[in-house]
Amino acid sequence: MSEQPPPMPGSAREEPDGSDLGRARGTDFLGLDDLLTGAERELRDGVRRWCDEEVVPHAARWWEEARFPTEVIPGYAATRVAGAAIQGYGCAGVSPLAEGMMCAELARGDGSVATLNAVHSGLAMTSVHELGSAEQKERWLPGMASVELLGAVALTEPTHGSDVVSLETTARRDGDAWVLDGAKRWIGNGSVADLVVVWARDEQGDVGGFVIDDPQQAPGYDARVIPGKMSNRAVWQTHITLDHVRVPADNRLAQARTFADTNRVLLRSRQGVAWEALGHAVAAYEGALTYTLRREQFGRPLARTQLVQDGLARMVTLITSMQLMCTRMAQLQERGRCTIEQAAMAKLHTTTAAREVVAVARDLLGGNGILLDHHVGRHFADLEAVYTYEGSRTVQSLLVGRVVTGLSAFT
Repeated sequence: MSEQPPPMPGSAREEPDGSDLGRARGTDFLGLDDLLTGAERELRDGVRRWCDEEVVPHAARWWEEARFPTEVIPGYAATRVAGAAIQGYGCAGVSPLAEGMMCAELARGDGSVATLNAVHSGLAMTSVHELGSAEQKERWLPGMASVELLGAVALTEPTHGSDVVSLETTARRDGDAWVLDGAKRWIGNGSVADLVVVWARDEQGDVGGFVIDDPQQAPGYDARVIPGKMSNRAVWQTHITLDHVRVPADNRLAQARTFADTNRVLLRSRQGVAWEALGHAVAAYEGALTYTLRREQFGRPLARTQLVQDGLARMVTLITSMQLMCTRMAQLQERGRCTIEQAAMAKLHTTTAAREVVAVARDLLGGNGILLDHHVGRHFADLEAVYTYEGSRTVQSLLVGRVVTGLSAFT
């Protein structure tokens, strides 16, 4: 009979009477929870509880079946994590720090669900909120906050990933509509979204965001799910073809005119990805800690050996460094002072550190580390997507390098 996997720690985190040791084991080594209000902590804990009860028990099956779990949408909407830091429009209106912690909890539960949120909230809702007119915000944001409208953003193209500024998709004005032509790739939610923000160049060479309502029924819009992924298998990325897709003139986001405007969205999405990486690392650490405390070899728990404790200490130290960087980034965001280079540094560090954490965790589980039953292997695979999307490690390092040297090495 195969060994039963140890359960993932739940919201109680197995803490003995709130002791300092319990707090450290729960990966809040420096007490950052103290920075949240009681209401924010309750929302964050609600996301964790929902993930533990409704996501984690099914995540391995969704991952193995590569199936988009539409049944999670009502529960996801109820967490209020969608657009959590936006004020008004039915959004929770929490601090950027609380929103980041909520996003980390989603990734701790499942990378695919976290990516669903990153696309819908971090990209689509941010595009409308940052670049839409007052009328456009009122038209779309309430439905997106309740997830009655699921969003997607189509920026990356088949031949333009890191050099997405070379945008080839076109927008041509034709009477009271814009006509979109081109192709997009790696577009999360593209085959299930209720609205898609398509980035394209108009006839003057300006960059704009064009909202396609009800894209699945729009003539000329074709979204094909990309098969064969090894990461985030339960969320669908698509290859989209746009063939004379007509968009009403007033569906062009009012404040989107240059790629600098697009960067305002990418700044927010990269901040979210940094929190996602932290969530994956916490999940892997918790899984490894639980496993090594319960798994006995040579007559004693694995956690009683020096090399295992060294690995666990390394993991929780990296996690704490990630938390500190994400926390400071959120504080700067709240003051309107976070730059795209600072977000790049956060994404660069957290994804690299998380990669080490999940690798150590997978190693500590031995052969069981590659089984979906134990969760760590799923986070190990899913983190590879986080490591790459929203700008690869090398792109982030070039952004940081440009700031510290004053010289661009992109070309």
